[in-house]
Amino acid sequence: MQEDFHYYATYCAAHLAGHSPRESREISYCAQLVDLCSKTFLKVLGAPRAAATTQLQLELMDARTDIVGLQNITRIWSSFHFLPRDLGADPGRGGKRYQHKYQLICGPNGELLADTVELARGHGVQATGLAMHVLADTWAHQHFAGTPSLVINNVSRSFREVLGEGETARERAVTFRHNPSAADDLERGLYANSVYQQDEDSIMNLGHGRAGHLPDYSFARYRYLPAWAGYEEVLKDNPSDYWHAFCQMVYAMRCLRTGEPFAVGCYDVDAVGAWERDIRVILAKRQLDSCADWRALGERMVGVVLDPFDLQEYSQEYTQAQGRAKDETFLGRFFVAALAQKSMITNRIFQTGSLLAGISLDYEETGFGGIRDYIRLVQRVGEEVFHE
Repeated sequence: MQEDFHYYATYCAAHLAGHSPRESREISYCAQLVDLCSKTFLKVLGAPRAAATTQLQLELMDARTDIVGLQNITRIWSSFHFLPRDLGADPGRGGKRYQHKYQLICGPNGELLADTVELARGHGVQATGLAMHVLADTWAHQHFAGTPSLVINNVSRSFREVLGEGETARERAVTFRHNPSAADDLERGLYANSVYQQDEDSIMNLGHGRAGHLPDYSFARYRYLPAWAGYEEVLKDNPSDYWHAFCQMVYAMRCLRTGEPFAVGCYDVDAVGAWERDIRVILAKRQLDSCADWRALGERMVGVVLDPFDLQEYSQEYTQAQGRAKDETFLGRFFVAALAQKSMITNRIFQTGSLLAGISLDYEETGFGGIRDYIRLVQRVGEEVFHE
């Protein structure tokens, strides 16, 4: 997903869940921040780089692809953008290495989604916004895994876009090209994707790179053959998936706000009902960027002007704070929420016997207090690896 959904649509969803205009914007800010909180950003702030929730293209190009580098990539992308649906999934073929990668395939309404929402409970707008980013991406990024893997994330050349609906629907072949500087051409069906690499662990085989930006466009409907499915055809219906994602965000944020328990597979369609037509029109509109439409809808809903996202908005507060006070700033609370989420997902993956995300310690018994706790975790894990 892109800024149009993570920032502007999340703002609308937070409002429908009962949040104030200020809370709605802070939640949506944190949902969008997940896509921008890189090590480069953290380094400028003097913040813990372990709190990174994404990797910039340049960072990925320079990333190590030895076991340590791959584990770091998996921790970030599986925790925040490709949340595994079923860590107990059995592919029915292949060895342990393949099974562990197969278990990282992203999808909605898994056990880890419930854990992610519950982890945010009581931890403010920062944790709520972060959780909404993770939730939304389970719908957009399903069928792909947050670890470099040709045998999981590759797609065949038989990739067809579905245009229209019902009896008037037609299909046309998608043409992929490898020029990241060229905008996707919706009229001619030309889309950028990552370059095919036979190396199983190539960065080019991370997430939905082989399918380009198609999973991130709400209007897109397409048929393709994912490698993990034995090249059996999958139909991806983004307008439907994004609608479910929006209604589930409203439901999840209402649960967090009111104290109701969260359950997977539930959607607050009633709260969204009055705006359903407007939302579905935006979702189905063929355009590279829906920010303007979502922003206009949010301003109609709430009756206030919605400021654009500004990455630097809370930076000065964080850099001027001293010592432990940094944890209590707006960004500090986001970093703590990010560390907690990354620790939880890494631990869940580690409990399956997989080392794809590295070694982890379970903080559920002792609690997670913040950045200092995470530093102790890293130090302890390093000692255990050294002694092994």
